[in-house]
Amino acid sequence: LTRDIAIRFNNMYGETFVVPEAYIPKIGARIMSLQEPESKMSKSDPNPNGYIRILDEPDEIVRKLKRAVTDSEGEITGNPERAGVYNLLSIYATCTNCSIDDAVVRFAGKGYGDLKSGVAEAIVETLKPIRTEYARLLADKAYLTETMKLGAERAQATARKTVRKVYHKMGFDSFQA
Repeated sequence: LTRDIAIRFNNMYGETFVVPEAYIPKIGARIMSLQEPESKMSKSDPNPNGYIRILDEPDEIVRKLKRAVTDSEGEITGNPERAGVYNLLSIYATCTNCSIDDAVVRFAGKGYGDLKSGVAEAIVETLKPIRTEYARLLADKAYLTETMKLGAERAQATARKTVRKVYHKMGFDSFQA
């Protein structure tokens, strides 16, 4: 929606807005539910075992991964038709910055328990610095308050300039922004 509005306005009135560019990685662009691997992972999923939250505790992540849906074949392959296993491999590849093929090689000859443990460990390690920084920032209320204040001031200044520019381009110069 933002892209559409920016493009349409820029086409009508000239370059005013920066058009946001999407970043869609080849692996991990769409992570599927741990419980229903045919559906996209979503925090609005009624089943809390279907998704991982950034602030989930490591033991909770391990528990959710142990319950993740796979299949009855028992062999770890990079076949997208085996949604549960492929989803776990995608998550692992995303967290470890490797390819699906590399993930398959890493878990070759191992069982689903090893795959689930490896994915859980990769997720925990990926989220660890985020959780640590979150805790550090949350503990420093003065810093948060000052950062929000400065951010609001900068955002208001930028917004005022942009609104003035928009009003001018649309012919509403007599309005004050």
